[in-house]
Amino acid sequence: MRILAIETATPASSVALGDDASLVAMSVRVDGRGHVGFLVPAIDFCFTQAGWTPHDLDLVAVDIGPGPYTGIRAGIATAQAIAAAVGVRVVTVSSLTVIALRAATGRRLIWPVVDVRRGQVATAPFSPVPGGVVRDGDSEIVTPEQFIAMVEASPEDVLVVGDWPALPEGVLKSAHRAKVGRPRYPAADTMLEIAVMKANHEEFAQATEIRPLYMREPDASINWSDFREEGLWPGAAG
Repeated sequence: MRILAIETATPASSVALGDDASLVAMSVRVDGRGHVGFLVPAIDFCFTQAGWTPHDLDLVAVDIGPGPYTGIRAGIATAQAIAAAVGVRVVTVSSLTVIALRAATGRRLIWPVVDVRRGQVATAPFSPVPGGVVRDGDSEIVTPEQFIAMVEASPEDVLVVGDWPALPEGVLKSAHRAKVGRPRYPAADTMLEIAVMKANHEEFAQATEIRPLYMREPDASINWSDFREEGLWPGAAG
């Protein structure tokens, strides 16, 4: 199964092509305002590196958030256009799940953090299990003080990953059972593994009905003229 994964929910935009969960090609750029300008060249680059065309795809995976509004919408619009142009199915993933899965190397309860601006972060608890992670609670938008209270209330040792540098300096020092670690941002190569699992369970999304999980009113509106279906990327035609 040939998969295109699109990640734009944080400042680290990334695109990956995978043969099932095996990475074939990938492009990454960290730029909080450059999602739209990154995506088309990055997708072209990955297809060139892999020797594929868009019509070789079997599946598109896209991160729907949480995260800043404009980046999420850029990724969703691109995934929708590609899926419609070449007639493939789509799966959606959460940025929090992607971060947690990359960090699942021990026994600690994992609290991934995504900076959603306005002095708030998105988070949810995940437990490591054989072969992955399971979410132990709802995704929430909280202040740094609320986040620390949630971490301190946990009866388990905790690993805080993701964009924890966005928290006020020193705010984690009071959480004595918490350890901080990488990764800071979700990445498209990790999305491949999630996409395979979702496809195997037939957890597909209707491309036209995908909505961003930004969990509050958007900070800005995207310029939809950047995502006209015509010419979205050169290899789509035909």
